[in-house]
Amino acid sequence: MLRMYVRLEVARMASDKRFLILMLAMPVAMYLLFTNLFGEANNRPANGLPPDVGAMVSMAAFGAIGAVLTATGPRIAQERTTGWMRQLRIMPVTIRAVLAGKVLAAMVWALPAIILVFGAAVLDHGVSLSVAQWLEIGGLLWIGAAPFAALGVLIGYLTDDASAFPVLYGVYLFLGAVGGLWMPVDVLPTALQHIAHVLPSNRVAEFGWTIAAGHRPPLAGTAILLGWLGAFAGLAALAYRRGAAR
Repeated sequence: MLRMYVRLEVARMASDKRFLILMLAMPVAMYLLFTNLFGEANNRPANGLPPDVGAMVSMAAFGAIGAVLTATGPRIAQERTTGWMRQLRIMPVTIRAVLAGKVLAAMVWALPAIILVFGAAVLDHGVSLSVAQWLEIGGLLWIGAAPFAALGVLIGYLTDDASAFPVLYGVYLFLGAVGGLWMPVDVLPTALQHIAHVLPSNRVAEFGWTIAAGHRPPLAGTAILLGWLGAFAGLAALAYRRGAAR
């Protein structure tokens, strides 16, 4: 049942051309903008990496986050408005299966978002890493998108069709800007630097930055991401139950 539900969700997302263009093309465009238009003004190493490599990891993470957020929040809010979620509640599908299906379907779209940014970095800047580094960075960025998929589900159950996208987009921009994906954390005000280090967006990108630099990701980052995943998933389940009780 779960496998069929995930396939249905992926197929429905694939039919949304606006989603595909916005969330899959935007991180590539931002990578090219940051590394070409602003390249001369921002030509110092970021996160211990050459600008082209650091920006590649940042925008791949940003793309994965945006893909899973957009694939969950606005769609769920719309489904609640049209009555699709009420139909799911009368079907033999558990809360866990519904939430897991939404998260897994959203995760499918994180992978092309990552690969497209990688491709732009190779084609436009000749970025070269070992096969192991490519696979590790891509795999960890993909897995690290799970907390954001759960966050998108939560937003979808807390908002309505009109407010879901503005709320989600505001959260998305905050996670990118303050999480250090648009600029190195060390250039942010001190207070924001402290916030950045506990944000899941910063910790996801940290996986890629450290591997590209030839190091292993710190365990603290993994623990923080798991904590965010548990918190978002738990809150999403509560929001789902609250909606079902109405």
